[in-house]
Amino acid sequence: MHNNKFKIGTAGRASTTEQMLVIKDLETFSPSIDGNTEEWTPMDTAGWIRRAVTGKGLTFSFSGKRHYGDPGNDYIGGLLLGTGQEVESKFEWEFPSGAKLTMDCVINLTTPAGGDSTNIDNLEFELLSDGLPVFTPAA
Repeated sequence: MHNNKFKIGTAGRASTTEQMLVIKDLETFSPSIDGNTEEWTPMDTAGWIRRAVTGKGLTFSFSGKRHYGDPGNDYIGGLLLGTGQEVESKFEWEFPSGAKLTMDCVINLTTPAGGDSTNIDNLEFELLSDGLPVFTPAA
């Protein structure tokens, strides 16, 4: 059985292949695409609107458990107070088919811990594209 694999560059944008590590104990993910759309109504379309998508952004929302000691999970959890270049990194999504999506990203840590006293800490964050992602089809 093949699974989705999510890797983060644990040295930010300078991460090497060896520093791209799986983020352990993720439970859910939700990708979403935001498009910028421009509209105009030319005289030759009988009042019908023309449209063009002029830009896009890709956001991944993740939730899971805080796994202290896992380098990928610790990297994300350690961004509690980070801003600007401190939260810029690289991201890789390996699909079950073997295809890959890679992109520069910005990390928005939304829940670094928390929960009931008998629960394992939560970890929730968003990865937002920063520039054009690269899709590589499966071999």
